[in-house]
Amino acid sequence: MTLHHLAEGPTSAPPLLLGPSLGTSYRLWDKVAPELAVSHRVVRWDLPGHGGSAADLVGAGATVADLAVLVLRLADGLGIERFAYAGVSLGGAVGLHLAVHHPERVTSLAVICSSAHFGGDKAWRERAERVRREGLDWLVAGANARWFAGDFTVPELVRDHREADPEAYAACCDALAAFDLTDRLGRIGAPTLLIAGREDPATPPAHLRQIADAVPGAALAEIPGASHLAPAQRPEAVLATLRTHLGGAPRRGMEVRREVLGDAHVDRAQARQTPFTARFQDFISRYAWGEIWTDPTLTRRERSMITMTALVAHGHYDELAMHVRAARRNGLTPEEIGAVLLQSAVYCGVPAANSAFAVAQRVLAEESGEG
Repeated sequence: MTLHHLAEGPTSAPPLLLGPSLGTSYRLWDKVAPELAVSHRVVRWDLPGHGGSAADLVGAGATVADLAVLVLRLADGLGIERFAYAGVSLGGAVGLHLAVHHPERVTSLAVICSSAHFGGDKAWRERAERVRREGLDWLVAGANARWFAGDFTVPELVRDHREADPEAYAACCDALAAFDLTDRLGRIGAPTLLIAGREDPATPPAHLRQIADAVPGAALAEIPGASHLAPAQRPEAVLATLRTHLGGAPRRGMEVRREVLGDAHVDRAQARQTPFTARFQDFISRYAWGEIWTDPTLTRRERSMITMTALVAHGHYDELAMHVRAARRNGLTPEEIGAVLLQSAVYCGVPAANSAFAVAQRVLAEESGEG
């Protein structure tokens, strides 16, 4: 038996596991996961007794360690050895446990609206006892106030709360009651992001700041207008922050763009940027340079050859000049550039290659000081 889950994105992409909050299902990630699946193999899972996961995966007295074992069993079953991890509340606690006790499995960690402790065990044990006696209706009535800021709600998540198995829910409360990694946070070596909902009463920003202060090199983001279920209430903000953390960000893209095209070209492009073109520049940095050019499947030399061929085929000669310079920066010799253009003559047409040779000759002459 394993946790119910939903896998999205290409199986060849870097794996990313997404953990839910108590009382919810993997639908908590509905507005975020499909976007992350563009660049990652996203696997979101349900807690025992929540969503589609069997209730008897845990029992009374369960711990976060028990839940972490189930997550590792899920990853093993999917053939995933190492993974990035992001989790909300109890799902975030599972991530902290994995990063402390199984660091060889976690490539990066994002902890969202969670804590290294959850206010001590008394309140959670009392909640568990009452749920075992009375079920969940009394808790569901206050779900919106606990989970969301203002009048916002997500009916599907409230329904998940109502339909959760009371015994499994109570066992998860037991896990929260016993959880406290406060004195072990310094052991975490994975790149770590903390995301706080500024209006979260359950795990207020101070809880996330405590983790950020203790984990070496951790980053902290506070999202205004978000309460405890930030990925549901402010998905755009959570998505942007996670993208930056996971490495598909404009910052990394800009680094690669400068390495390939050179500082002078990028500085000119940045100087010409206007509010009208800013989103396009972000698009280029994020996707062309931050995701495609960073993919290690092809070398930069190979990407330069492909790019020059495509530019010849479409007659983009101004861009071709820029990428001839980039090809030299990526290690291609003038002879290799000429061979690429000659290949293009066969498959893209002689007139196109004729113009391309003229452009390349001018660029190479300028580079050698002859122009």
